[in-house]
Amino acid sequence: MASLNGKPDVIFEEDDLPYEEEIIRNPYSVKCWMRYIEFKQNGTMSILNMIYERALKELPGSYKLWYNYLRERRKQVKGKCIMEPAYEEINNCICLCPMPRIWLDYCQFLVSQCKITRSRRTFDRALRALPVTQHPRIWPLYLRFARNLPLPETAIRVYRRYLKLSPENAEEYIDYLRSCGKLDEAAVRLAAVVNDESFVSKEGKSNYQLWHELCDLISQNPDKVNSLNVGAIIRGGLTRFTDQLGKLWCSLADYYIRSGHFEKARDVYEEAILTVVTVRDFTQVFDSYAQFEESMIAAKMETTSELGKDEEEDIDLELRLARFEQLIARRPLLLNSVLLRQNPHNVHEWHKRVKLYEGKPRQIINTYTEAVQTVDPMKATGKPSSLWVSFAKFYEENEQLDDARTIFEKATKVNYKQVDDLAGVWCEYGEMELRHENYEQALRILRKATAIPSKKAEYFDVSEPVQNRVYKSLKVWSMLADLEESMGTFQSTKAVYDRIIDLRIATPQIIINYAMFLEEHNYFEESFKAYERGIALFRWPNVYDIWNTYLTKFIDRYGGKKLERARDLFEQALDGCPAKFAKTIYLLYAKLEEEFGLARHAMAVYERATQAVDNTERHHMFNIYIKRAAEIYGVTYTRAIYQKAIEVLPDEHSRDMCLRFADMESKLGEIDRGRAIYSYCSQICDPRMTATFWQTWKEFEIRHGNEDTIREMLRIKRSVQATYNTQVNFMSSQMMKATTNATISDLAPGQLGLDDMKLLEQQAQQLAAEAEQDKPKLKEKILFVRSDTSRSELAELAKQANPDEIDIDDEDEDGDDEDQDPEGELQHHQVALFRGEQCYRTFT
Repeated sequence: MASLNGKPDVIFEEDDLPYEEEIIRNPYSVKCWMRYIEFKQNGTMSILNMIYERALKELPGSYKLWYNYLRERRKQVKGKCIMEPAYEEINNCICLCPMPRIWLDYCQFLVSQCKITRSRRTFDRALRALPVTQHPRIWPLYLRFARNLPLPETAIRVYRRYLKLSPENAEEYIDYLRSCGKLDEAAVRLAAVVNDESFVSKEGKSNYQLWHELCDLISQNPDKVNSLNVGAIIRGGLTRFTDQLGKLWCSLADYYIRSGHFEKARDVYEEAILTVVTVRDFTQVFDSYAQFEESMIAAKMETTSELGKDEEEDIDLELRLARFEQLIARRPLLLNSVLLRQNPHNVHEWHKRVKLYEGKPRQIINTYTEAVQTVDPMKATGKPSSLWVSFAKFYEENEQLDDARTIFEKATKVNYKQVDDLAGVWCEYGEMELRHENYEQALRILRKATAIPSKKAEYFDVSEPVQNRVYKSLKVWSMLADLEESMGTFQSTKAVYDRIIDLRIATPQIIINYAMFLEEHNYFEESFKAYERGIALFRWPNVYDIWNTYLTKFIDRYGGKKLERARDLFEQALDGCPAKFAKTIYLLYAKLEEEFGLARHAMAVYERATQAVDNTERHHMFNIYIKRAAEIYGVTYTRAIYQKAIEVLPDEHSRDMCLRFADMESKLGEIDRGRAIYSYCSQICDPRMTATFWQTWKEFEIRHGNEDTIREMLRIKRSVQATYNTQVNFMSSQMMKATTNATISDLAPGQLGLDDMKLLEQQAQQLAAEAEQDKPKLKEKILFVRSDTSRSELAELAKQANPDEIDIDDEDEDGDDEDQDPEGELQHHQVALFRGEQCYRTFT
C-alpha cells in the first residue's frame, strides 16, 4: 500500500505500551496483532488503519489481517459518495497474495462503484493471480458483471474466454446470445453443441431437444442466421432422428416460407408427404401443408381486395384454389401410400388403394400390376391370392376374358405360402369359366389342378412348393366333384370320389355325398360300400354322422328283409360308441326290432340303452323304455323297469320315478304297493326340501288310507326329518371340534400328550361309526306297509265321507310332534319297515 511506504508520525499512549512491547517481541504473531487491533477498535480510524498497515507490512500473507482490514475500510466509507477520496484509497490497495475471497470482495467493491473498465481489469488480474482450480469462484461474478453491461460485445468476449475453461456451460452462453439478439452466433454455437456427441446438457435436455431448438431457431429467423446451411442441417436431422421426421420437415418448410421462397416450401411439403412412413408424421406435414395453402389463398384474396381485381390476379387465385382442392382430394391416397411404405406386403391396403382409384381403369391396372410385383407371398399380411383374383375379375367385368385367363395362369405359378391360396385361385378360375358357361373349360381347369405332379409331396411339407401339394387340396376336389355330378358322367364322378377317398382327404360329408350320389343312380350296394369305406377312415365322434345316415338308409332300403345283417351293423356301430352318441343308435335299433324283429329283442335293446347312454340322458331313456314296454306288454310289465330305474338313477330322478310308480299302482288298485313305494321314497326326501312329495303322499292317504295310515305317514315324516337334522348337527359338531382342536394345537403346540391324542382319535372313530349307523339306507328294496284296517273298512269309511272323522291340519301335526317321543317313533318306524319287508316277500 502507498500508505505503508510513508512515514507518518506515531503517537503512543501509555495503554499501548504492553501491546507494543509484545509486538516487538513477536512481530510475526497474528494473535498479538489481532489483540492490539481489538484493543484499539474504539479508537480513531487513522490509528486503527495505521496498526493494520503495520501488521500487513510484517505479515503480508495473512488472510485474516487482509480480510479484516478491507472489511474495516469498507465500513468506514459505507454511506459516503463514491467520489470521496476514501474510495480511491481503498481501490489503491494491492493484493500481494492469491486469496480468492479477497479478490471477490475487491471486485464486488469496484463493481458497486460502477467502475466498468477498472472492474474488468481487476477481474482479469484476479484470474491471472489465482490458480486455475480457483477460477470457478471468480467466473460467476465476472459473468454476472458482464451480462449487466450495456455493451453485449464485452460479455460475448468474456463468455468466449469462459467457454474455453468450461465448455459444458455453452447453453448459458447460447441463452445470453438469444436474449441480446445475436442469433447467428447462437445458431453456430448450438450447432456445435448438437454435433458434439460427448456434450451433456446441464439442463437435462436430450440431443434431440437441442436439435429441435436449433431447427426452431434457424427456421424462424432466416434473415438473422446467415452462417449456417439451414437445408443441409435439417436434412441431416432427417437421417439422424427418423422418429421425428414430421417436425423436421415442417421446420424446413417453415424456413423457406419465412424466407419468402414459397415454391421451395411447397416442394419440401410434397417431398415430405411422399417420404414419411408413419401416420403421425404424415398428419403433421399434411396439416401444415394445408394451413400453408390456406394462408396463401387468404393473403392473395386480401391483396386483391386492397388493390382491386385484375385478370391475372383472378387466374392466380383460381389456380391456388384448385391446388388446395386437389391437395384435400389427394389425402386418402397419400395416407394409403404412407401405410404401404410401412408394409408394402399389406394386401388389405392394396385393395383399399384400388378402391380409391374407382372409375380410373388405367390407374387400377397399374395399381394391381404394382401390387402383384411388390407383395412377397411369404411376407404378406392377408391373402396375396386375392390380389390376383381381383385383378382377373377386373378384366372379366370389363369383358376381357383372355386377359383374365392370362392373369389366372400367372397366378397359378406363384409360390404361395399356403396351399389354400393356390387352391382358391384354381377354384376362382373355374368359377369364372362357369359364369360364362364354358363348362368343358372349367372341367379341364379343375382336372389340371388335381392332376398328380411328377414329384409327389405331403400336404403339410413346407419345403416343397405349393404346386406340388395342391393335388391334395380338398377344396379343389370338392368343386371338381360338384362339377362332375352336374356335367360329367357317372363313371367320371365315381372316379373322382374314389380318388378323394384313396388320397385320404375325404370328410364325413364327402362320404355321405358320395353315397347319396350312388343311391340317386340306384347303386344301393355301392352306396353302402361307400359308407363302409368312410367308416374305415374315421373314428368316433367323426364317424357318428356316417353311421347314423348309413343305418337309416339301410333300414329304409331293406326293412326286415336283411334283419340279421342290420343287427350286425347296429352291433358294429355300438361297439366302441361313446355314451354321448349312443342314444340315437339305440333308438334306431329298438325301432328296427319293434317293426321287423321280436318284442323281447326290442326290450333287450332298451335295457342295454339304459346302461350305455350318458348319465344326463338315462332318465329320458328310462321314460322311453317304460312307455314302449307298457304299449307292448302292458302296464304290469313296467314294475321291474321302475324298480331298476329307482335303483340306478340319481335321487332327483328317483323321486320322480317313485311318484309315477306309486301313481300307477294306485290306478291298478294296489294301494298297499303304492304306500310301500311312498314309504321307500320318503327315505330320500328331506321334508324341508321336497314338500311336493309329502303333499302328494298326504293326498294319497286322504283318498285311500285311514287315520292309522296317516299317523304312520306323519311318524315317518318326523323320523326322516330327525334323521336329516341328526346328519346336519353331527357335521356341525364335528366341524366345531376340529376347529377347537386346531386352535388349541396352534396356541399351545406340544401341550397335548400322546394319550390325549389317542383318546381323541378313538372318540372320533366312535362318532363316525355311529353316524354311519344313523344314515338312512336310500337304495334299499321297496318295502310295503300294510294297514291294520282291511279294505272293507276303508270302503265303509269312504261311503261315510265324514270330514270331521279325519281332521288333518298343522296344529295336529305340531301337537303330535310335541307329544311323541323321538326314540319311540324311531322304534315304531323300524317295526313298520320290518312288517313292510314281510309284505313285500309275500307279494313277490
